[in-house]
Amino acid sequence: MKTQTKIKVEATVKAPVAKVWQQWNTPADIMQWNAADPSWHCPSSENDLRVNGTFKNRMEAKDGSFGFDFEGTYDKVELYQEIAYTMADGRTVSTLFSETDGETVMITTFDAEQMNDPEFQKQGWQSILNNFVKHVESTN
Repeated sequence: MKTQTKIKVEATVKAPVAKVWQQWNTPADIMQWNAADPSWHCPSSENDLRVNGTFKNRMEAKDGSFGFDFEGTYDKVELYQEIAYTMADGRTVSTLFSETDGETVMITTFDAEQMNDPEFQKQGWQSILNNFVKHVESTN
């Protein structure tokens, strides 16, 4: 069996961790930032943020040509510190949050899937994280 490749993306948000946490986990916000590319969007989001709770974000091409549900079950939820979950396909993801001087560093580590090049996956996840940063920093 092939060993699981771990990929890490990170970003710094010019906002306190409480605001970052809220916008990372609120469905109305998730639908605003959760896309890797401007030709995609997230038309629906459900989130039950607790251990054994589930989430489901619908990802779709704006032209309707393709779409999928990004979903999983939470394994760990530590307020303002860490969220870890297992995706529907069994891969795991962890996002760490740490605030210093009113800025929040987010680091997400995830298991790569086998179909796409790991660098391509990293770029996609980093792009979504960058969209999140822009979203948070553009709201009051």
